[in-house]
Amino acid sequence: MFVASDRVRGPEAASALGSLERGIEILLCLAAGTRPMNLTQVHQSTGFSKTTTHRLLATLQRRGLVTRTGGDYTVGGRVADLVARRGWVIQGRHLPGSRRVVLPHLLQLYEATRQTVNLAVPDGFEVAYVERLYGHNRVKSPSDGLDRAPLHCTAAGKVLLAHDAGLRTAFLAAPALRRVTGRTVTGRKVTGPAALDRELAAIRGEGVGYARDEFAEGVCCAAAPVFGPDGGVCMAVAVAAPAEAAALPRLGAAVRRTARQITGALSL
Repeated sequence: MFVASDRVRGPEAASALGSLERGIEILLCLAAGTRPMNLTQVHQSTGFSKTTTHRLLATLQRRGLVTRTGGDYTVGGRVADLVARRGWVIQGRHLPGSRRVVLPHLLQLYEATRQTVNLAVPDGFEVAYVERLYGHNRVKSPSDGLDRAPLHCTAAGKVLLAHDAGLRTAFLAAPALRRVTGRTVTGRKVTGPAALDRELAAIRGEGVGYARDEFAEGVCCAAAPVFGPDGGVCMAVAVAAPAEAAALPRLGAAVRRTARQITGALSL
């Protein structure tokens, strides 16, 4: 479903804009939509010619301001960060007010565990951490500076793979990934596609995913899925803790409870 921008312009008004203004108009158009938009939809919404729209979208994509998935476009990079202040862009869909709804539950989870709390969304074959809560003694992770990590060796990534059939199929079938699927960054464990698929099936049954010394030495994580209003998985709540101090079953129960609360809050 496509939600058109209220800035639809006629051909004369559109042609009067300079390239910078047109680029900004396209970004505003994409940010206002609740779902990804294809070339025709952006062209119709802005009033720009298809040739101009395609050229500007390509430029914005090269600069990391727009993300293209197949034939659909969404805001990306820094623009997505700005939109996230009002609500996250998840799988190309903007969930208005989601940050305001979710943050109190994340804070409650931090208070219960006193460990680093992460909220992650899928971004290609990686997880993107869109929110973190932590104290002075936060556990260190390679994702701290990047706010992203591989799907297959993080608890949040496994949860997203487990509950998104399309993402799981694409990940397991990707030729470049089949050689490394399940190989952890630390080298602690190597799992082939079949074994990883079995682990993902177990996660669907239990409702919680775990990672132990897989993405970072001495770090373990537990994560649980959050489902959006349409019933599909839209994000994962995770807790990261030092491996020697973590009681994974307790963390698993905590994240599962929080994920269920957030799922309920998003459906209201």
